[in-house]
Amino acid sequence: MRRFLLVILMTLLTLGGFSQKKGSLSLDQDSRVERLMRRQREVYAESNTMSGYRIQIFMEIGNEAIQHAESMMKKFKEEFPGIPVYLTYEQPNYRLRVGDFRNRVEAQKYLKLIKPSFNLAFVTADIINPPVKMEIPDIEEEEEDEGEEQE
Repeated sequence: MRRFLLVILMTLLTLGGFSQKKGSLSLDQDSRVERLMRRQREVYAESNTMSGYRIQIFMEIGNEAIQHAESMMKKFKEEFPGIPVYLTYEQPNYRLRVGDFRNRVEAQKYLKLIKPSFNLAFVTADIINPPVKMEIPDIEEEEEDEGEEQE
């Protein structure tokens, strides 16, 4: 008897699942929400920046800081011509930051390349320009190739 009731119950539950109709969703929202979303799209379209990361290679205070920053910028551009360089002044510091990286992982890969030439370099959060597609070299393969050449 229990088995019979269980079979009937299962059959009814299965049929109930097939009888459901496709539904529709109606969303009533305040018109201010749509205006706010439209305004946000306009602001982001006007502003061509986003949150991301850069590598800081220089920071200095003083009268000679701008000359040092310009010489560091020249050196960096010679060694890494494809990476954008940004010189900023926030009182009292001159900062030289490089790159436009969407995430910290990408910035860390470039830091491995830059660190041998600029030993004080580090990754920092910043407002960046939308990055252009840059080829990220495979650091590990380059290190293996250099090790084989030295032997």
